[in-house]
Amino acid sequence: MTILVIDGQGGAIGSQMVKRLTTEFPEARIIAAGTNSIATASMLKSGAVQAATGENAVLTCSKLADIIVGPIGIVLADALMGEVTPKMAKAVGRAKASRVLIPVSKCDTLVAGVPGVSMSVLIEDAIVKIRSLIGNPVEV
Repeated sequence: MTILVIDGQGGAIGSQMVKRLTTEFPEARIIAAGTNSIATASMLKSGAVQAATGENAVLTCSKLADIIVGPIGIVLADALMGEVTPKMAKAVGRAKASRVLIPVSKCDTLVAGVPGVSMSVLIEDAIVKIRSLIGNPVEV
């Protein structure tokens, strides 16, 4: 099972996801694709087994993943303050992988129906969703 974590800016969401994923799913191959070198370094430091930076990394890694996880902006062209290119958003959206998107209301994108909850709660919910995709559902 290959899980791709994509993040940009400072990589805070991605690094938190990588930490949780490596703990919860030690058998999974956790790879990271950062939209910039700071995000990539942050996710690598958090335990990703492989990491790469930039548009081509996202395009290539999206083809390899069984599950793609990251902030909702990874499917929106020009999101994350312009770091997500149209090609990146298209690659993530067209990937055969299942996508687990963290609903972050930033950068002029507001997500309706999502109450103002902490990032830790959002990450915990993402872990539950990934667990169900992998086949280890947990009663909530």
